[in-house]
Amino acid sequence: MLITIINQFSIYLISMILGIMLFFSFVIAPVTFTALNEENARKFIRKIFPYYYTVNLTISVLVVILFLIQKIFSLDFYLILSVAVLFAVSNFVLMPMINKFRDEKQDKKFKQSHFVSVVINFVQMILLVIVLI
Repeated sequence: MLITIINQFSIYLISMILGIMLFFSFVIAPVTFTALNEENARKFIRKIFPYYYTVNLTISVLVVILFLIQKIFSLDFYLILSVAVLFAVSNFVLMPMINKFRDEKQDKKFKQSHFVSVVINFVQMILLVIVLI
């Protein structure tokens, strides 16, 4: 029975991550750039995205821990582990690079690194959907 509860809780947490990602991608980011001027939009995005990555990293690590407790090393475990690692890379490596390139007005590098972050985000959503299926 405890295993069933842990499994269900894991599903809820994975769904929460996906929901947060969808909300940020399709509501927060677009509305920010339409509702605020460019300077304030940039300030807001720089403040909120570290929270976005940290919250999702924390939840995904919790799911990894729940899988470890249950000794589940299935494909789902490796997919959620990949999602967690990608959140860490995005938060601690990619986001500082993106901000640096923007600050230094290195537009080409900014666009490339931003594109990589968008692709990573999209891949993470696909991985989460696969886990939930």
